[in-house]
Formats: sequence, structure tokens, C-alpha cells
Amino acid sequence: MPAQADLSSLSPTDSFLRRHIGPDADQQAQMLALVGQPSLDALIDAVVPALIRADRPLDLPSAADEHATLAELERMMAKNRILRSHIGMGYHDCIIPGVIRRNILENPGWYTQYTPYQAEIAQGRLEALLNFQTMISDLTGLPCANASLLDEATAAAEAMHMAWGLDESDGEARRAFFVDARCHPQVIAVVQTRAEPLGIPVVVGAFEAWTAETPIFGALVQYPDTCGTIHDYRAFCEAVHAVKGVVVFAADPLALTLLASPGEIGADIAIGSTQRFGVPMGFGGPHAAYLAAKDMYKRSMPGRIIGVSIDAEGRPAMRLALQTREQHIRREKATSNIC
Repeated sequence: MPAQADLSSLSPTDSFLRRHIGPDADQQAQMLALVGQPSLDALIDAVVPALIRADRPLDLPSAADEHATLAELERMMAKNRILRSHIGMGYHDCIIPGVIRRNILENPGWYTQYTPYQAEIAQGRLEALLNFQTMISDLTGLPCANASLLDEATAAAEAMHMAWGLDESDGEARRAFFVDARCHPQVIAVVQTRAEPLGIPVVVGAFEAWTAETPIFGALVQYPDTCGTIHDYRAFCEAVHAVKGVVVFAADPLALTLLASPGEIGADIAIGSTQRFGVPMGFGGPHAAYLAAKDMYKRSMPGRIIGVSIDAEGRPAMRLALQTREQHIRREKATSNIC
């Protein structure tokens, strides 16, 4: 049997326990003294209302070992019924080839929490994101794509906020944002929720019925719509552009492999969910969303963009570019706080 390592020379801060299990008794005493409380119980009494605290010990069973716990969890999970979802509305089950599932979705090199900080594979992640951007740009017919956003509904809200920032009309006469009634209901709901604190009027209706008598700075349409209908939005795009508005397409990327691209039809911005390309539904997400736009709007795009530079030895190197999210620049200059 190998000899046990001597850890006596390690200081408390060198041990795994000390680095991961929080403050010890001395540190707790220092913090309690700072906030003026004699004990943790006194601190709880001072900050947690008595009405929401139990007045008796919890009726819990005795602790179980790992094997018994796993067996109990398995018994509980066996009660679940695996049913087929027919929700639609942007959420669709996928057939995922085993090679993709094993080598990408289940590959620990892609999803461990330390991956972004390992220099030897950080370039690989950036290259994967660059490929994502390139795919989205090809499908949408728009030259600039970010990598990426949270889900389709919040991406639509980000696109509305982006179009609002591009509006050059007088602040006192801010125009409305038009949303076609056949967009996914969750998309409409999130757009309305985001618009309210910003003071943006949202008009929901049929795109065919909109006229320039309703002044708008932007419009959102679903392609195909939530019922699966494919509309020709060319005339609508021309009408919105005539009043200097921005057109946003919420487009299904799988449908774009067959349909005319949003950029070809006249869209200024395209958003959507890439759940269609093999991401499990996960009881509603979130899933990786995309946002693509015309080149002239690239500095107003939310999130982050992966670019290609040349290193000191003349080799191509991936890098983050135009990082306009709150984590990287001053809040007042940020275009988004999600990525």
C-alpha cells in the first residue's frame, strides 16, 4: 500500500477544504463583530422575519449513505412518464446522431467549468463560436452574427432594444415597436415585458394591416409564423423601411436551409433559437439563440462577436471583438447584459 502523503506542512489556505468550504470560526467571529451581532443565531433573528421561520426542528429521516440515496432517487425518477411534446412554437424535439452527442454535447472538454481558462483549448472554443457565427450569417443572409444570446424570446427583446437605440426620431415623439400577432406567444410576452420599463409602446397586430399611419421605429415578424405559415414579407419590409424603421425577423434556422434568407427578403436584423440543431428541449430551455444584422449595425449588436487576428508570428488567432456587454464595458455604454 503506498504511503499516505504528509499534508502537515500545508497551510490552511492550501487545502481543498479551506478553499471550498467557507469561513472558519475565527473568520465568522470577525464578520459578526463587523455587523454588530454576537452570534449567527442572533444575526438570523435580526434579519429573517419570525413569520417565515419554522418554530420547531425539521422532521427529517436519518441520513442515508450514497448508495441508498442514489437508489431512492432512482425510485422517485422511475415515476416520471416520458411523453412526446407537441408544444411547437419554437420548441422542437430533435434526432441527434450518436457521433454528435458523444463528441460534442457529452464531451467534457466543451462544458467543464474550467474550460474557458485553459489556454490550450480556449482557441478551440473561439473557433467553434466563429463557426457558429459563420453558419448563422450564411443562413440569415446577414453579414454579422454574434455568439450568442440566451433564447429566442430574449433575443427578440434585445433586437427591439437595438432598433430603439438606432431610432433617430425625437425623444418626445418616440415611435412604437410593431409585433406581428403570429409571432410565438412567449416572444410577444417577453418583448412587451422588456418594453414596459423602457417606455417603448408595443403594437401587436397583423403585419398585413399595418400602415404608416401608425408610426413605428421597428417591426418584428415570425418566419415561419407560430402556426407554421410562410409569409412573403417583401412588401412589408419596404413599407417599414420607407418610414425609416428596422425590420426584425424571428427565423427558424432549420427552415432557412430551404427558404429565402431574411437578408434577401429585406430584414435588417434576424434572431432565433438554434435548439433546432440538436439541443435537447430541456423543459423549455434556455437554448442558444442567435442575432445577426447588417454590417452597418455591428457596433449596436448585443453580446459578443468572435473575430480573427494575426499573432506576432503571422498566424491566425481567434479573439473576442466588440464585447459590448456589461461584463466588459461601462454599463451606460453596454448594449446588453446577457450573453
